Amino acid sequence: MSATIDGFIPETESVAKPFVKWAGGKGQLLKDIRANYPDGLGNTIRRYAEPFVGGGAVLFDILNNYKLDEVYISDINSELINTYTVFRDHPEELIAILKEFQDDHLKRDDVGRKECFSIKRSRFNELKRTGYVGQEIEMAALFVYLNKTCFNGLYRVNAKGEYNVPAGVYKNPMICDESNILAVSEKLSNVQIVNADYRESLSFIDQNTFVYFDPPYRPLTTTASFTAYTKELFNDNNQRDLAEYVKQLTDLGAKVMVSNSDPKNADENDDFFDDLYDGNQILRITANRMINSNAEKRGKINELLITNFV
Repeated sequence: MSATIDGFIPETESVAKPFVKWAGGKGQLLKDIRANYPDGLGNTIRRYAEPFVGGGAVLFDILNNYKLDEVYISDINSELINTYTVFRDHPEELIAILKEFQDDHLKRDDVGRKECFSIKRSRFNELKRTGYVGQEIEMAALFVYLNKTCFNGLYRVNAKGEYNVPAGVYKNPMICDESNILAVSEKLSNVQIVNADYRESLSFIDQNTFVYFDPPYRPLTTTASFTAYTKELFNDNNQRDLAEYVKQLTDLGAKVMVSNSDPKNADENDDFFDDLYDGNQILRITANRMINSNAEKRGKINELLITNFV
């Protein structure tokens, strides 16, 4: 982005990257998503909201490249939101703990690393059960550690709400990326971070806001829902509720973009989203199926990019 164009951030400023691996993360689709940002972003459009922030690939692309007056992010995953908040408010303390975690992890053999992972996962679930008031920085450090060392970077909980992803096998995981932690902290310095349902964003959004929704995807098959980020699932009724909320924001004049799976990958006659978002622009973009226990089933599929603007 040119440093001379109003609304854009100079190229010399630090660049922040997503700090967690996240199922369904949008890193690989950023080129397509960026190409469909609304006209006026950074100029007439001065606010941005991302109510299902997840790994934040789109968030950081916008924070790195556009000058905005206000930014709002939220998620119902309280541990994820706690981690964003700690990155913003306590980067130095977080770095100190993560350095200890990284040194301890890397000096161990494979058996020792699995044992270390198990201990920290148990501690994470203990804090999760008790609410971790006053222990937010430790909780964030555990969140990052588990994310960087678990299988496939998944965040999944069981019916009790306990994190239950097994350890992964990585030779030299980057657990403490100090420079990126500091860059993320800088970029988040003026961002409103909220642990809430997506509908709580209504008080923030107006006609000068670009809103990006990346909700839990509709499974392509009955067995495709491989992960649950919270104990609650996001079913077809929830997808319908979101579409109604998008209509509400459209009436406000906000520019809205929604990502989701394309049911036509599994059934070419499945018009669920085509019907649900009738009247909006629906683009089909190519993505790689990144997470599947069977490597042969990982391949190219379409995903949907829905906008209420052209």
